[in-house]
Amino acid sequence: MQWQDKRVVVTGGAGFLGSFIVDALRERGCQDPVVPRSKDYDLRDRDAIIRLFKEARPQIVIHLAAVVGGIGANRSNPGRFFYDNAIMGIQLIEYARQFGLDKFVAVGTICAYPKFTPIPFREQDLWNGYPEETNAPYGLAKKMMLVQAQAYREQYGFNAIYLLPVNLYGPRDNFDLETSHVIPAMIRKCIEAKQNGRAEIVLWGDGSPTREFLYVEDAAEGIIKAAEGYNGGEPVNLGSGEEVTVRDLAQIIASEVGFTGKVTWDTSKPNGQPRRCLDVTRAKELFGFQATHRFPEGIAKTMAWYKEQQKNLGEASVG
Repeated sequence: MQWQDKRVVVTGGAGFLGSFIVDALRERGCQDPVVPRSKDYDLRDRDAIIRLFKEARPQIVIHLAAVVGGIGANRSNPGRFFYDNAIMGIQLIEYARQFGLDKFVAVGTICAYPKFTPIPFREQDLWNGYPEETNAPYGLAKKMMLVQAQAYREQYGFNAIYLLPVNLYGPRDNFDLETSHVIPAMIRKCIEAKQNGRAEIVLWGDGSPTREFLYVEDAAEGIIKAAEGYNGGEPVNLGSGEEVTVRDLAQIIASEVGFTGKVTWDTSKPNGQPRRCLDVTRAKELFGFQATHRFPEGIAKTMAWYKEQQKNLGEASVG
């Protein structure tokens, strides 16, 4: 694909993953990818989507925009997380079809998998059970894009693909403790505990679940590679293939930070899905994607970025 000849819309392009997608597109020669902002285009509103397509005239849409959060945010907003994510996907795909776009890249979520999925998660197991309860509304809303993409491919010949990235982490992540995911939350808690001389941090659950994490730059590369070279109807996992327990993750981050205090597990809080680890064979075979960042390297880069943000905020407040 010659990106310099393509008009591309990246929904959610100002967000964590989206900013890296936009960077990667520009590096490949894409001229001014369009990043719709919510204040200008409410993607839950059909008229806003129609206006976006008329004004931007995209040939390709990479749909990343989502209402997201950790376990706490999902438990507090199940209705909102379902409706907002479902309606965005449904209407974007429908009007992409009506406007005759060349391709729609739908980025789903690992939360779409059943709660008890055999390890490693294979794409063919996606429908073999109900998702983990705390994030099921969000996971199912995003999963509907797969149904729609396959139905539209069958009936209209519309080229929509569906990707399933595992938990992401890296620079520019959300470190707000009310809405952040596990890695940025742990990093912030450990750093602040060390800075403030606290002897203990409290983390949710019992630490037994396992997770797989994909460094954000690797995820961006995988999505771009799929946009360039994959035109099939089957969902495709994007991951690193590395599994780590939440308890071990806490130890890795505490060690990297230099926090030597006690880690207390609040077992009154939910664990989330028991295990997550992907089979990443399909992505490698279909469009040559393989993660390149090892976990310790990615954690170190993420932590360095967060510390730099803290430093800059401190200097700004003093100035």
